[in-house]
Amino acid sequence: MDETAAVPAPQPATAGAPVPLSSLAGLEFSKGHGTGNDFVLIADPGDAHEITAEQVAQLCDRHVGIGGDGLIRAVPSRFLPEGRVALEQDPEAEWFMDYRNGDGSLSEMCGNGVRVFVHFLIAENLVNLGPGQTLTIGTRGGVKKVVRTVNGYAVDMGPWEFIFPREATSKAMDALVSADGLEVARPGLSVSMGNPHTVVALAELSELSATQLFKPPVVDPKPTNGTNVEFVVPAEPLVEDGVGTITMRVHERGVGETQSCGTGACAAAVAIRHWAGDTAPNDWHVKVPGGVVGVKFFPGAGGREHVELSGPAVIVATGTLS
Repeated sequence: MDETAAVPAPQPATAGAPVPLSSLAGLEFSKGHGTGNDFVLIADPGDAHEITAEQVAQLCDRHVGIGGDGLIRAVPSRFLPEGRVALEQDPEAEWFMDYRNGDGSLSEMCGNGVRVFVHFLIAENLVNLGPGQTLTIGTRGGVKKVVRTVNGYAVDMGPWEFIFPREATSKAMDALVSADGLEVARPGLSVSMGNPHTVVALAELSELSATQLFKPPVVDPKPTNGTNVEFVVPAEPLVEDGVGTITMRVHERGVGETQSCGTGACAAAVAIRHWAGDTAPNDWHVKVPGGVVGVKFFPGAGGREHVELSGPAVIVATGTLS
């Protein structure tokens, strides 16, 4: 999938005075998170609520709103053009994850958000899903299948791909990335998980701690639609008992630094495995500020390798907008 064709370049909501939320008065919401990646969640089974980008930005504001890295609206796929495309791909994709970043811009996918989305559907009694059962959902990053596990959810994130395969193969890098706290620019490798990522390897945890992500890292050349940037430190030793371990921080486009990023964890595992060579494992633990997620590579349909993301999902609060 060419992620650059999936969604227009993210456009943040217009800065200025808070946008009135009176049109949303009485709307019920939940707040949830997956390893600290948090979301405002709205159930909209009748497609009755038009939430503007500006309203999303205010709801996700941590000072004047509810607070969150993004907003997820649960809406039947048949109501949205992208959802109808998902239904053509798989008629079982009844529900669509209508996701916006914290600044109101559209996003293709969110790996942590998918888990929280399914957990929310269950909590709202919109679906029944027992341990070991699978739910198919639509997203702007394609159809996703989610399995409920004993400790959370596992998501088939679909196939990964290098955004610049020629450079990835020949040079193992395709960009230089600068960030406050790092003395020199570092090489990055761009990976698509349905949305774009640029992964940078650091040598020490102290470097990771010193990296400042208050503002977006500078990626040169800058991808057309922007990119999420992951800074990653491989464990020493990298592999124990057949499982690789890495530690990661991430700056998400349209959001800023978050406690976790599911697609970013997958992209980081892709890049580190590529750099590690043919003996690298297919199972990974990715440590993020909000916890630990699992990443597993497995053969997918049509011979393409897929990535599974696993981890917890929690609903922490419910309420009504006033």
